[in-house]
Amino acid sequence: MRTTIYALTLLMSSFSAFAGTELTATQVHEAAVGFLEIFAKQQAANGYKVSFETGSIDDRLSLAHCLNPLSVEFTGDPWKSTRPSLQVACESERPWRLFVTASVSITGPALVAARPLTRGERVTKDMVTTDTVVINATRRGIMRQAQDVVGMEVRRPVNSGSLITPDLLAAPDAVERGDHVIITAKSGSFSVSTRGKALASASVGEQVLVENLVSARTVKANVVAPGRVEIPM
Repeated sequence: MRTTIYALTLLMSSFSAFAGTELTATQVHEAAVGFLEIFAKQQAANGYKVSFETGSIDDRLSLAHCLNPLSVEFTGDPWKSTRPSLQVACESERPWRLFVTASVSITGPALVAARPLTRGERVTKDMVTTDTVVINATRRGIMRQAQDVVGMEVRRPVNSGSLITPDLLAAPDAVERGDHVIITAKSGSFSVSTRGKALASASVGEQVLVENLVSARTVKANVVAPGRVEIPM
C-alpha cells in the first residue's frame, strides 16, 4: 500500500512567511508530524491506535523555499514495518525531496492461537481468539475474523498466544486421492458431466489428474469445489 497525504493547509500558511528564504529542519519536521497525525486519525476511525515518532533531522539543514504545499508520503507499507520512511517533497520551481525516518506502531485486534495448534489440524472457532497486538510488527500479515480461518489446515505448529498469520494456514484439500468426483466439461453455457476418480489430492483452485470412469481416460482438471472438478472445452 502506498499512502499519500498532503501536508495540511495550515502548514503552508506557516511557510508563507518564509517566501524567498530557505526551509529549515523544524519546518520539514512539522510537515512529517502533520502527515503522521492525519494517518493516526484515519486509523483511529477504523479502530486502530497509532503511535509514532520521527527521526532526527540535521538542524543545519536548509532547503529552497517551496511555493507549493509540501507533500509527504510513506515510501513503504506502514502496515508491514514499524520503521517506515517518509518522503517530504517540494514540487515547485526548485523541486527537492528529503527522506525522514520514523517509528510507527499500529496497535489493534488480530487473531491469536487460543491453545497450541499442531500441524494438520483443521481450525475451529474455539482454537483462536482475538487479542490486541502491534499489527505492523510482522511482515507476514494478520488475520482478523475467525470465520476467515475456520476450516483451514494448520501448516506447522503454533504456540498458544502466537499471532495467526496467513502463511501458517492452508486451504484444506477439496478432493483426496482416490475420491470419486464429478467431472464437468464446460464451454460457455453448455456443460456435460460424468463420473471420475481423483489420482491425487488438491484444494480448490489447484489442478489435479482425474480418471474418467466412463472412458478410462486420464485428464487434467481444475478443482472448483469439494468433490467437483472442471475441464474447460
